Amino acid sequence: MTSLNTEVMEEGFEPEPGKSEPVKELAGRSPTRIAMGRLAHDKVAVVCGTILFVMVALALLAPVISNAFGLYHKIGPGQAALTDLLEFDGLPRVGPPLHPFTWDHPLGIEPGTGLDNLSLLLYGLRTSLFIAVLATVISTIVGVTFGLIAGYATGAVDAVMSFVIDFLLSFPFILGALALAPIITTRFGANSSTLGRAEFLTLVGVLVLFGWMGLARLIRGQVFSLREREFVLAARVIGVPTRQILFKELLPNLVAPIVVAISLALPGFVAAEAGLSFLGIGLSEGTSLGKTINAADGYYDKYPLYLWVPVGTIMVLVIALNLLGDSVRDAFDPKTRR
Repeated sequence: MTSLNTEVMEEGFEPEPGKSEPVKELAGRSPTRIAMGRLAHDKVAVVCGTILFVMVALALLAPVISNAFGLYHKIGPGQAALTDLLEFDGLPRVGPPLHPFTWDHPLGIEPGTGLDNLSLLLYGLRTSLFIAVLATVISTIVGVTFGLIAGYATGAVDAVMSFVIDFLLSFPFILGALALAPIITTRFGANSSTLGRAEFLTLVGVLVLFGWMGLARLIRGQVFSLREREFVLAARVIGVPTRQILFKELLPNLVAPIVVAISLALPGFVAAEAGLSFLGIGLSEGTSLGKTINAADGYYDKYPLYLWVPVGTIMVLVIALNLLGDSVRDAFDPKTRR
């Protein structure tokens, strides 16, 4: 076998019996383009990517859809609960599953307020995705920067940074969130708009604070194996600044593990946000999937649709993100393929 064919085999493309090896298809293509090609031919990745695209589009278009169909996701200033849509016990008077299906409220309405469940779902999905994406981006920046510096440094600097990583990894996540929630409520509870912003920033901060260490440790280990390579040693010899070595020499060689880490961290943040909001230590203002589940907890027997729609949405979202993350990992590292 020629050396070019050997490289093709190392990239994870094994020729099918009776077919020639795809040498021409891979010639001149970067590893990223090769990985994208693998993803395009992965049926699981395509299906999960389509599901995520639809869910993101629905979240972004939540105001448009709600306004077009006259759906309410909150009670405006001076507006009372939509009691004309409710029975005397607070349960819905219209919409499934207690009443026939209607396009006015395809997923029914919220007990006690009369708000539309579809609008609550769209806005909750919008909030949850925004928090998860924001926390993922910030934690990735922090984790990559910390990991680069810790892996490239030696001696006391590496020891101190490694201790910080290990300390935060051992600190209980839920305990930190439980400690911050009453402080924020006491400090900003007098003003609902200020409280909402403070809770949002605190929630993102907690997710970032306890979410960057795994990526930092991964990057640190990768930098350990790269810092003695010839291109890094050559850059040191000619006097290239350390910052340029970190971000222009080492960082481009870490794209694959960073992409994989992002794809696997995003579903974790989605589930964490929903869990914290369900426990009542997330958002008390606004709408999110976890908050809806918290409010629907007492209606699992009398009005199950109110509870299981947001639960099912989170389940589908997290499963799709996890499966897509597995496909991304396999595309960038064919040796991990199942």
